[in-house]
Amino acid sequence: MRVALGIEYDGTSYNGWQRQKNGIGVQQRLEEALASVADEPIEVVCAGRTDTGVHASGQVIHFDTSADRSDRGWLLGVNTNLPPDISVSWVRHVHDDFHARFSATGRSYRYLILNRLQRSALHRERAWWVHQPLDEEKMHEAAQQLLGEHDFSAFRAAGCQAKTAMRELTSISVERDGDWIVVNVSANAFLMHMVRNITGTLATIGQGEQPPAWILEVLESRDRTLGGVTAPPHGLTLVAVDYPQEFGIPAAC
Repeated sequence: MRVALGIEYDGTSYNGWQRQKNGIGVQQRLEEALASVADEPIEVVCAGRTDTGVHASGQVIHFDTSADRSDRGWLLGVNTNLPPDISVSWVRHVHDDFHARFSATGRSYRYLILNRLQRSALHRERAWWVHQPLDEEKMHEAAQQLLGEHDFSAFRAAGCQAKTAMRELTSISVERDGDWIVVNVSANAFLMHMVRNITGTLATIGQGEQPPAWILEVLESRDRTLGGVTAPPHGLTLVAVDYPQEFGIPAAC
């Protein structure tokens, strides 16, 4: 049988999602916990791999097992065997045609910036501290030029292994709430470091170093070296994965 889970985790202590030869990935801790409940080896598939230090509140995974457990049994059993920085949010038994990665129609990320003169002790691993003033309105204006389907090579990491850089950005916004600037981005799929590279480029515009129109020049150049810095990983969170309704996957809160 196939089981789907919603997962949240603080990525601070992990070498990204994927199981590692050197270091610990979130996947390894989750598979160990699942194996303890199933009493058999378990291999999971996730909706989207996250990098070292990146967090998730809406990650989705699936696995196949011969173990017969209720949804409640999986939820309580797995969470009992997980470390405090990883938690299962929900469990659903699904049809065999559901695939956490390939059935997904969209993914959403949130990037958090703390924009004030003083750094934060409490949020040091959850937000990018930028002490220079940022103009969120210019950042939002610039971001709207990225909407639609484009070749996002200019916002792609050198080590990205995706076969194509074509992606469709369905929504992007930059909003301020006091000292906090929140960048929300949704697309059909993302390239390696794509959100972090977009955010770093928007920050360059927000600091007044480039006009909003510059981001279109960067996009059309397809040259990563022309854009802004790569924003640090700890400000990024995978918040939602979208699926067709027939799969019965809960919407992210």
